[in-house]
Amino acid sequence: MSDYDNLRVSHDDGVATVTLDSTAGRNALHLDMTDEMVEAATTLGEDPEVRCIVLTHDGDFYGAGADLSQFEGDESDAPGLRQLAGRLHEALLQFHQAEVPVLGAVDGVAAGAGFSLTIFPDIVVLSDEARLEYAYPRIGLVGDGGSTFFLPRLVGLRAAKEIALLDDPIDPERAVDLGLATEVVPAADFDDRVDELAGQLASGPTQAMGATKRLMTESFDASLESQLAAETEAMAEATHTEDWGRGLSAFFEGEDPDFVGR
Repeated sequence: MSDYDNLRVSHDDGVATVTLDSTAGRNALHLDMTDEMVEAATTLGEDPEVRCIVLTHDGDFYGAGADLSQFEGDESDAPGLRQLAGRLHEALLQFHQAEVPVLGAVDGVAAGAGFSLTIFPDIVVLSDEARLEYAYPRIGLVGDGGSTFFLPRLVGLRAAKEIALLDDPIDPERAVDLGLATEVVPAADFDDRVDELAGQLASGPTQAMGATKRLMTESFDASLESQLAAETEAMAEATHTEDWGRGLSAFFEGEDPDFVGR
């Protein structure tokens, strides 16, 4: 694994933790950071030893959006914004397509692209001190980072428009009520809960869970007939994994399965 200037990657018993720590401050995105995110996401997605990815942060900001100090506020910014968004989108796509569970852990402010990076993971844990802000309208820009894709799918079209157009800050409890996050944890217990969930996810039948993620994502573009066929194929493919044999044996022995992720 390469050394990075804007994030840290650590491995522990199947869990790969990506900690965002931008050199721009407030975890603001710039091109070097998004390039590093692409490399990390691609590498982790191809690593057979990785069974869960945790995306978290240092400091009070999970992400404050783009580093606005690099822009002029006129049409000359279009190439730079296009390049920055493109690299962010590639990183997000690589994380999203990784066939292992992705856990988002937010213990601070997530605004703009930080908001987008909060809502895409499979499981999202917020501390009671977190705050989500769509934020794009405040600077006259359109949402990116997949926010216009994930938001209406998570909360419904009407609520998505309310969040995007009114741009009111969202506290952790409302985020859970809306479906933007999985649970809220007291800040004092946050790290322990993230570790607990990551360990639980990493000890599961990794390939089967990855296939389940993929099936659910693709279901939005599928007919019932094609989805049923895809489920049948994925079920048959899962029988080729060691975890299927371990799960079946544990079932008949009345024990908890000891999955190995292959």
